[in-house]
Amino acid sequence: MTRGSTAPQAAELLQIRRFIVAWAVLVVLGASPLSARQHSESLPVDAEDLLAIPRIEEPLVLDGRRDKEVWEAIEPLPAVMMIPDFGEEPTERTEFRIAYDGEYLYFSCRAYDSDPSGIQISSLSRNEAGWTSDRCMIYLDTLNDEENSLGFITTPAGVRTDVAHRNDGVVWNMDWDTYWDVEVVRDEEGWHAEFRIPFSSLLFQTDEDGRVVMGLSMLRSIPRKNERHIYPEIPPRWGNFSHTKPTQMRKVVFEDLQEVKPVHITPYSLLGTSYSHALDGVEAEYERHSTAVGEIGGDLKYGITSNLTLDLTVNTDFAQVEADDQRLNLTRFSLFFPEKRRFFQEREAAFEYSLGDQERLFHSRRVGLAEGEPVRIYGGARLVGRVGEWDVGLLNMHTAESELLPSENQGVVRVRRRVWNPYSYVGGIVTSRIASAGRYNLVYGLDGIFRIAGDDYLTLNLAQSFEDDEASMGSGGNPFNRGLLRLNWERRGEDELTYLLDLVRAGEAFEPGMGFLRRRDFLKGDAEIGYGRRLGSESSLLRYAMSLSGTVFRRNSDRTVETVEVTPTAEVETRGGNRLIFSLDGRYENLETGFSLPEGTSVPGGEVYRFVSGRLQYRSSMGSLSGINASLEGGGFYDGRRASASLGPNWNPSIHLSMNTSYGLEYVEFPERNESFTAHVVRMRTDFQLSTVTSGMVFVQYNSAHRAVIANLRLRYNPREGNDFYLVWDEGLVTDRHSFDPVRPFSSERSLVLKYSHTLSLGL
Repeated sequence: MTRGSTAPQAAELLQIRRFIVAWAVLVVLGASPLSARQHSESLPVDAEDLLAIPRIEEPLVLDGRRDKEVWEAIEPLPAVMMIPDFGEEPTERTEFRIAYDGEYLYFSCRAYDSDPSGIQISSLSRNEAGWTSDRCMIYLDTLNDEENSLGFITTPAGVRTDVAHRNDGVVWNMDWDTYWDVEVVRDEEGWHAEFRIPFSSLLFQTDEDGRVVMGLSMLRSIPRKNERHIYPEIPPRWGNFSHTKPTQMRKVVFEDLQEVKPVHITPYSLLGTSYSHALDGVEAEYERHSTAVGEIGGDLKYGITSNLTLDLTVNTDFAQVEADDQRLNLTRFSLFFPEKRRFFQEREAAFEYSLGDQERLFHSRRVGLAEGEPVRIYGGARLVGRVGEWDVGLLNMHTAESELLPSENQGVVRVRRRVWNPYSYVGGIVTSRIASAGRYNLVYGLDGIFRIAGDDYLTLNLAQSFEDDEASMGSGGNPFNRGLLRLNWERRGEDELTYLLDLVRAGEAFEPGMGFLRRRDFLKGDAEIGYGRRLGSESSLLRYAMSLSGTVFRRNSDRTVETVEVTPTAEVETRGGNRLIFSLDGRYENLETGFSLPEGTSVPGGEVYRFVSGRLQYRSSMGSLSGINASLEGGGFYDGRRASASLGPNWNPSIHLSMNTSYGLEYVEFPERNESFTAHVVRMRTDFQLSTVTSGMVFVQYNSAHRAVIANLRLRYNPREGNDFYLVWDEGLVTDRHSFDPVRPFSSERSLVLKYSHTLSLGL
């Protein structure tokens, strides 16, 4: 298209405008009085349907003791067995109680145990991820949006773990942290936990009657018995994490909650030194470049209202963030790495725009990172929460120039609201990436998630991208050339009949500059049908499941079917929590271009490949103090064959030490081309905790494909939330120096950093 070709642009903009107007009408209809009336009737907000949480007038002394008059005066909520036999009487007595005052929500969990010596404690680590310790937890849908929940979890050691769930419990984020306290006491009858959660740490919204309605669930886990107790009676038909689903939670009401506007100011200082090696000007040898680091910066968190939070950051640094897991990529596509930086964790669901699986229109790792390397962030702002009926997320960050990228301003605006029923939404997103050199990438997306009936959901997506390069608009100004359309219908769950149909079309010029999308210019059809069943107590098996899935990708450029994949899967789980999974994978690949593999091997393009492989996986019980995950895979691989194995033992010898190791072996050969390679990926992680406030971690990884060892050591002193001292040592070693020309130094890079941050809190 030439710059004088304005007619196609005008026609395209007219089509876009019509679609946006239609979508706006849909939103307005969703916000109309009729829709609002239907919305209120579909929610259990009548007084007789709500559980009124008792209010206490005097602040509760947090000491973990269970013999307080305030708890004795409150009737415990009835707990039933969730796993292994839903609805049965628990084998141990559990009592859940909840109360609140003007500042805090209090949760009491009395975990009686007929064998106190059997109570398991595997760690003293903040945010303990496993299920090897006994646990008590409370989950809250604080905005009553039927979509997001926050979990607060502790163990008999008083370890604090908090987690944020989104997509009705489907996706969770263990890196989210907030301000709260817990105290635990153990005695001859079991253990007792008292939680104190500031309302200032929760986003909530007052309704038209001056009440705050939330969703609530509570759970106790006894790992040695693979047993869980729950309130309310949420069946496990959606899997082991059914208790995190806001759509299944009990509606509770808090009266006369006063709005708190907390301010958390967190300055940090950082000192360190680092070096790296790079080729000299004539590429004859590696030169060492050393750098002394001295930085100051800070964050500010301000609760504008009880349901809206503003975060500001200046000279942001993430030196304390854990290293990414090393992985071997045997595909022609980019690998997905999750976000681990704390600044982006708060209410991250407010920015979510999923395109299926891991693909999305906005991925926060595109901010301040370039090919995995950090880029200086001058500063930015982040606003999340709810305004009226609208969920709102705004983000704007400005980054410095780097060797890979110019200085950029990156922004996201995300809004959505419920329509028609409590489980349906419409919304939109705009992302912008504007470089100092004048380059830009703008993307908008419109989406809707509609609950049709029961667990059946329909998802619709439309997105388009715009760039400074006018040629990227595609031939003829066709908006579909730089757009994406998606339709997804699924029945959610794990038990009984489930199914999925996913249709996606992306144009050749569609480029989500702040998102994650593996392919370009394709048409995809994805379908899956499955059936799962939980067996009774008379069976040694807890459940079994079977599924059949199929995926087809077609290139739009020449209408050629590029990929076909068909996968039948069978799974069984024992009452003890051990799982065995078997699957077959039949593949058809019509490669337009080839791709490289380790050790100089490759898969040629311009060929059609058909191959079948099988996979067997074993996963030991999540509650075992020492367990193992293992897999074997073998079969065809394009015009050759592949064999792989993985072994992942974990061991918790004491509450002060936990060890996790994984070893992956890949062997690939192409006999007709006389090519082959063997690759190893080893990860060894050791966590040690002197107490609940002092901990350390040693994470060593080896990737033979990169001929590298990456070591990450972190020492942390965390006396209270927001006050942190970190010592971080990162090391990169080259294991086969002489395979490079010129020979690489043994230590390719090293950094040693001290970082201290201290939070000043007002309004708590």
